[in-house]
Amino acid sequence: MAATAGLRLTDRAAAVRRAKQLNVATISWNAIEGVVAVTAGIAAGSVSLIGFGFDSGIEVSAALVLAWRLRQERRGGCMQATDARATRVIAVSFLALGLFVGIESIRDLWSGARPEVSTVGLAMAFMSLAVMPVLARAKRALAPALGSAAAVADAKQTNLCALLSGVLLVGLGANAALGWWWADPLAGTGIAALALLEARRTWTAESLQDTCCT
Repeated sequence: MAATAGLRLTDRAAAVRRAKQLNVATISWNAIEGVVAVTAGIAAGSVSLIGFGFDSGIEVSAALVLAWRLRQERRGGCMQATDARATRVIAVSFLALGLFVGIESIRDLWSGARPEVSTVGLAMAFMSLAVMPVLARAKRALAPALGSAAAVADAKQTNLCALLSGVLLVGLGANAALGWWWADPLAGTGIAALALLEARRTWTAESLQDTCCT
């Protein structure tokens, strides 16, 4: 029995270490991605690109929240209350993104704002679409071992980034190839809708069984 408990503790420690490594990768990638996207978005007048950059910033904040959650492991004991707080913070970040990008996208559609073509934005969206799904799957696989709803929420944020990369790529590509200026703010409304949906799902998500409490 003691040997089994020791094995579980070892597996959990390995999962925590791996989660921390993935968190560092997330923060590093998205910090760069966010700066590039917002800068390119401002230069091109692209609301979808700016929104994508803000999502990268929110993903950094979600990763920092999860980093805080993982640091609580050192204290031992039940992590459910800590995990619930971390999950709610991530949900609020989704809400903030959805509201901001949605309002800006509708305003651009209404005013007929025409963004310029952004080659940098297209390249970045393509790279993100290649990297984010892999990172999201790796994070999601660790969540059961951690017993952490916050880890699930962070993985969903990374998966959302992958979906947004696809939406962004379509919007920027349509504007660049076909001159469909409205494709950019329309992509922005898609980004906003996905973010708001994820905010609701994350806020109402049931807690996973916390393995520290068993």
